[in-house]
Amino acid sequence: MAEKRTKADRLERQTEQLDKRVDRHPDAIEKKLSTLAPKSVEPTVLIPIERQIQQRAYELYEQRGRTDGHELDDWLQAECEIKGTQANAATA
Repeated sequence: MAEKRTKADRLERQTEQLDKRVDRHPDAIEKKLSTLAPKSVEPTVLIPIERQIQQRAYELYEQRGRTDGHELDDWLQAECEIKGTQANAATA
């Protein structure tokens, strides 16, 4: 009577088969992996939210002609824009 193969047996057999393939063509396997996830030339830089708000507030200040007295308005406007953008990105 034939033995019934379990899921663990099948996974073990598949792993062994993959190991054999790697032994036969290790260079080919490495080339395939590198094409799946290309490396970025520049590292990803995460900017803290406070810095993003500061940069946007300064842009608003410059757009108004660098007139003083609207620091709080610029900051609050920038905060709404940045946090709104992040909220939209999170829901997408």
